[in-house]
Amino acid sequence: MPGPRPPRPTDPPRRTRIVLAEVSRSENRADRTRSELTQQTRVGETLVQGLMRAQLSLALRLSLLVLIGLGGLPWLFAIAPSVGRVTVLGVNLPWLLLGVAAFPFLIVVGWAYVRLAERNEQDFVDLVQRPER
Repeated sequence: MPGPRPPRPTDPPRRTRIVLAEVSRSENRADRTRSELTQQTRVGETLVQGLMRAQLSLALRLSLLVLIGLGGLPWLFAIAPSVGRVTVLGVNLPWLLLGVAAFPFLIVVGWAYVRLAERNEQDFVDLVQRPER
């Protein structure tokens, strides 16, 4: 089996096809945004600060909910002592609310925080990966 033959002077030179599509391709918005984030430019820093501000706002709102929900109970019992003397199944209402109902309340608030924080992060990812319009 003979190998490739050497070019003869009468053969035309072989052509090489050069494709410049990758060089001329413009960078889309998502790539620029990811670049801004990885290079930690002012734009990337602003985007990350926006995410942190959203997460902090969420944490403060839910903390306020817990503070009002659980911290308000002693105030309620101090302002309206008759509510503090109510018994349910032989147990005083304050003991039921603070000793039993507080745990499911905190679990629900924690679950809500995780869900809403993940939604904030997904919104951030969608913003970064959104194609230019």
